[in-house]
Amino acid sequence: MPASISLSNLSWSTPDGRTLFTDLSLQFGPVRTGLVGRNGTGKTTLLKLIGGALSPARGAVQAKARIAMLRQSVQPAPGETIAALFDAEAPLALLRRAEAGAASAEELAEADWTLEARMAAGLAELGLAVPPETPLAELSGGERTRAMLAALVFSEPDFLLLDEPTNNLDARGREAVRQLLHRWRRGAIVVSHDRALLEEMDAIVELTSLGAARYGGNWSQYRAQKQTELEAAEHDLAAAEKRLTEIGRKTQEVREKQAQRDAHGRAKKAKGGTPRILLGAMKDNAEKTGGENARAAERRKTDAYEDAAKAREKVEVLQPFSVTLAPTGLHAGRKVLEAEGLSGGYDAARPVIRDFSLTVTGPERIAITGPNGAGKTTLLKLLTGELTPQAGEARLHVDHAVLDQQVSLIDRGISVAENFRRLNGHASETACRAALARFRFRAEAALQGADSLSGGEMLRAGLACVLGGERPPPLLLLDEPTNHLDMESIGILEAGLAAYDGALIAVSHDAAFLEAVGIERRVEI
Repeated sequence: MPASISLSNLSWSTPDGRTLFTDLSLQFGPVRTGLVGRNGTGKTTLLKLIGGALSPARGAVQAKARIAMLRQSVQPAPGETIAALFDAEAPLALLRRAEAGAASAEELAEADWTLEARMAAGLAELGLAVPPETPLAELSGGERTRAMLAALVFSEPDFLLLDEPTNNLDARGREAVRQLLHRWRRGAIVVSHDRALLEEMDAIVELTSLGAARYGGNWSQYRAQKQTELEAAEHDLAAAEKRLTEIGRKTQEVREKQAQRDAHGRAKKAKGGTPRILLGAMKDNAEKTGGENARAAERRKTDAYEDAAKAREKVEVLQPFSVTLAPTGLHAGRKVLEAEGLSGGYDAARPVIRDFSLTVTGPERIAITGPNGAGKTTLLKLLTGELTPQAGEARLHVDHAVLDQQVSLIDRGISVAENFRRLNGHASETACRAALARFRFRAEAALQGADSLSGGEMLRAGLACVLGGERPPPLLLLDEPTNHLDMESIGILEAGLAAYDGALIAVSHDAAFLEAVGIERRVEI
């Protein structure tokens, strides 16, 4: 019988009472399924419920399968090795005793002489060539992720549950994960914003405020279906709003006719000649008819309002983000940045950046690329003066802003609106609210404390504060801006940068993002 996972009427709320999903029912078979949705819709929570790390508040999870789960970020225990990930510490210790001639005959009979070779092959599939005794603490974050994934595959599960498996991975690491899933022929549920990885999926499940929807095919096919849905939703919204307008017009006509009849009746009564009992009956009938007409009209109007609201909600869920920005005033021939013979890093004895030179002129769009540990973030800090170079010089000729991985330009102790006014000192209250609204911080959302923002919201707030002012800075530097972002937030980022007419320097491993923002030049370090 094929492996399967069934979710029946699943409900879950956060500790603060916010409902993530209600009566969620889904089926997962032995195919590769991408799980997408906005930050905060419950993707990671859903994986934990499926994997057994959480118990549902209501409903049930039934898994007829062996499940292995990769979490987003786990700090290794002191002394933990790669062998521990593979649950192979004892078998490897036995092999070492056997190699040293210290194993008993019974132990030799139990020894798995192929274990080490099979572990090495599994690690090699993910681009790692390290001995099993290697401490996890000695590996980079990307290497650790690859080692954990290799160990999961080694356990031969029926289902892989992967939560953002390509976060913090360089191009080589991302490709290794993509190839692994390309070859995978069992079940997998993958939470990811990596579009290249999502192209390997057989189906996409999207979580929204409206519930869960399943789409057959990979990311590109999902996007095409979403576009069709958007067009249909916009048609339904237009029809609902037209109906609402028509009902409003007809309701007004009914009111006017009733008013005319009432006026006619009052005039007739004033003239006399009609028996009083007949006048009373006519009055009662008119009031009854008028009341019924009014109630019917109100019901039709309420129904039309509800239909329009539902149609509008669907459009808002499906509608891609777009934004307009003020111009930076950067001319094509203006020198933006010059770096000559730049060397430096945190260790003076071993500078990670050596003899780096770069010239940026006008609104160029440049990607800084390289493997994990090459010093890309260090380079940005040297270019902006946050780090003092050991040799060479970096000169900035225009104003600039940096959106680092922590969006540290945002003060967590104040609201989004207060951050905007802090960074755009001359902006009026009206200009502040208008700028924030363009980045979906409307009304009360603009007043929420920055410390309550999710990762995607924090980046959106940073974009709004940097790009939403009267005159955005002519140079913007980004450090891995798509890490941990949901698809909506990436769309917002791409839309904001598409509307930006200044110079851009981006450190990113996300090839789809770099293409979307129009990168013209790549600098490998």
